[in-house]
Amino acid sequence: MSHATFHCGFVVANDHPSLPGHFPGSPLVPGVMLLEQVALALHAWRGERLARVQEAKFVAPLLPGQHAQVTLTEAHGRVRFEIRRDDELLARGAVEGAA
Repeated sequence: MSHATFHCGFVVANDHPSLPGHFPGSPLVPGVMLLEQVALALHAWRGERLARVQEAKFVAPLLPGQHAQVTLTEAHGRVRFEIRRDDELLARGAVEGAA
């Protein structure tokens, strides 16, 4: 069985307005911003909006200015996502899209 896959890279700028509050002096990219990248990738891939996050696990931090990649894979009626920086897994989960 073949699986449809989509890849999309991104970088969160060092001066993004959400960073000073997450965390002052040692900014990390907030998880909600990672999910926003999943939503943007889903829209670019299938023209769908993100309707629901079925599951999400954040396993390593992303720092501002670092390049990361979202991979979406459709299998068995579900859209799974992974976010990686090089070979390191940062987040994974499943989402549901809607027209």
